[in-house]
Amino acid sequence: MGNLRIRSRHQPFEVAALAMAPVCGVLLLLLGGRPTSVRMAMPVPIQICWEIGLVLVGVGGLLGILWPGRLATGLGIELASVVVFGTISGMYTMALLVVSGRQAVAAASFITALAVGSLWRAVQIAIDLRRLAQASRCVVVEPAEGGVP
Repeated sequence: MGNLRIRSRHQPFEVAALAMAPVCGVLLLLLGGRPTSVRMAMPVPIQICWEIGLVLVGVGGLLGILWPGRLATGLGIELASVVVFGTISGMYTMALLVVSGRQAVAAASFITALAVGSLWRAVQIAIDLRRLAQASRCVVVEPAEGGVP
């Protein structure tokens, strides 16, 4: 088996996006200033779930990145967060395009990039988790002195 290479868990763009997601979600929840495209394209319960989702993925993703315990646990939390982040970003892209059409091309492009980047990161994490699992099967643990073999 080759070298075990885990991609950095401190990627600046990912951290910045995850840090801003809960801020955005909380402001949307507290101020009630939902974008027109969201109001028109999503039923109210979905809008609320979308806003709460922003808060949860941001907090969860940062928690996974900063997880002090086992690496696999932190990566798993981060994986769940970036998959959901990619999904809710895609929801917003669709709402923008359905409601605003060509006028939303610029905004939709940036939000789509966020969704694609999130899902790309999810693939990286899944590969890292697989490598970590393979490496853990190759580790030989020797009993302590005087211990039972």
